[in-house]
Amino acid sequence: MKNSVVILDFGSQFTQLIARRIRESGVYAEIFPFNYDIEKIKALEPKAIILSGGPFSVYDKEAPQRDLKPLDALAPLLGVCYGMQLMMHTFGGKVHSSEQREYGLTAMQWQVPHAGFPDSQKVWMSHGDVVDRLAPGYELHAKSNSGHPAVVKSEKNWCFQFHPEVSHTQLGAELIEDFIFNHCAIEKNWDPQSTIQRLKKYIQDLVPEGDHVLCALSGGVDSTVMGTLLTQAIGADRVNCVFVDNGLLRKNEFTEVLEIYKKLGLNVQGVDASEDFLQALAGQADPETKRKIIGSKFIDVFKKSIDGLVPMQWLAQGTLYPDVIESVSLYGKSVTIKSHHNVGGLPEDLNLKLVEPLRELFKDEVRAIGKELGIPRENLWRHPFPGPGLGIRIMGAITKEDLQILQNADDVYIKALKEYDLYDKIWQAFCVLLPVHTVGVQGDSRTYDKVLAIRAVTSKDGMTADWFDFPPAFLREVSNRITNEVRGVNRVVYDVTSKPPGTIEWE
Repeated sequence: MKNSVVILDFGSQFTQLIARRIRESGVYAEIFPFNYDIEKIKALEPKAIILSGGPFSVYDKEAPQRDLKPLDALAPLLGVCYGMQLMMHTFGGKVHSSEQREYGLTAMQWQVPHAGFPDSQKVWMSHGDVVDRLAPGYELHAKSNSGHPAVVKSEKNWCFQFHPEVSHTQLGAELIEDFIFNHCAIEKNWDPQSTIQRLKKYIQDLVPEGDHVLCALSGGVDSTVMGTLLTQAIGADRVNCVFVDNGLLRKNEFTEVLEIYKKLGLNVQGVDASEDFLQALAGQADPETKRKIIGSKFIDVFKKSIDGLVPMQWLAQGTLYPDVIESVSLYGKSVTIKSHHNVGGLPEDLNLKLVEPLRELFKDEVRAIGKELGIPRENLWRHPFPGPGLGIRIMGAITKEDLQILQNADDVYIKALKEYDLYDKIWQAFCVLLPVHTVGVQGDSRTYDKVLAIRAVTSKDGMTADWFDFPPAFLREVSNRITNEVRGVNRVVYDVTSKPPGTIEWE
């Protein structure tokens, strides 16, 4: 921590991306609440302090605020979006609400030449307030197309009125590196090996000698890495892995994944609870209700799975930060997007403590860790699969018939991606079964069957995403295969929505 960056979260959905960009550059960064105690920050001796964005105006009564002068005395500050406005407001500038909101991709022009950067570059903005007057000692270095300050600097501190951490910002990572390496002179100190050692120590310190962990496995990358990490940290005899067939998995996934786990040396048992889940979900159409039912049922299954095993004291989950930030405000006053079944703690009657070693990591960091742990590439680079499984890819109530339709269609789609050598070029691809019937003609007969949507996105971290631009020939081929091979579907559509404004999953 003596050569690191402290990030104070003021509620932005992108705060963890700042840490991710810095870690990618080889420097350790850690996020703390916006009101983290100044004495604790002093003890960390940070080389830089970053103030994140947030959804508030500095004039809102509920806006997160703190005295920035003690922070200014510790290390160079970088204010991002709300962080910039708070710095200007605190240090004697003026901020006001603008009728012209700057949101999305826009251009900014450097007023002071910045070595290695073009005179005009694209940046991602998301703000309604603007800086009207700079604080004393600060100079304008770049402005937006609207004429508002986009970059301001003092001799010590920098401010960006845009988000350099998101992938949409041109040379955004380079701007962050310019700040931490050239301005703050921070040395590299972060890599997957050191991350593994830190996580193993965290597990060993958290779980006392002799305690046992019930490890919830989903079949995905996250829980696979988590189970392997726990096993290597405290031993297979203390890590009891449970893989549940909730009836919402992909075609043949339960048996195939069990074999993978055994090859990895995990102490795992498979539990077929598909009927229990489907009965609990019968007639439920609301997506939040389905998620909560699935989460609750998982807890019930794990309670039963403890019977016959050695006494358990801990439950492990492969929760990642994108799950957390969309479900709860972990650090600042962020806005909830949707709940996740594996986020939010445990019911008291379970009598197990929670261990989530990957909770503050992104998918790419988890994969890098998994590679170092010896997990095969074909397992690490499987597309993300949600904890609620196909339960949130069937719009409306879930039936066995619809599940079979979706499993078969998904199997055709994924196989085609691999045949066309497209699977590894896509972050996530899946099918969604819609509660819509349309008229079709199949075999010279009239049909009135369901509509299937296919989804494929590119992303680096799951926080933002764009739809994958398939060759028309591939879309034609997949549509033909699905409508010919999968009974119950007579129409296929392709989702061309980015994130934002949509989310990757439909529910």
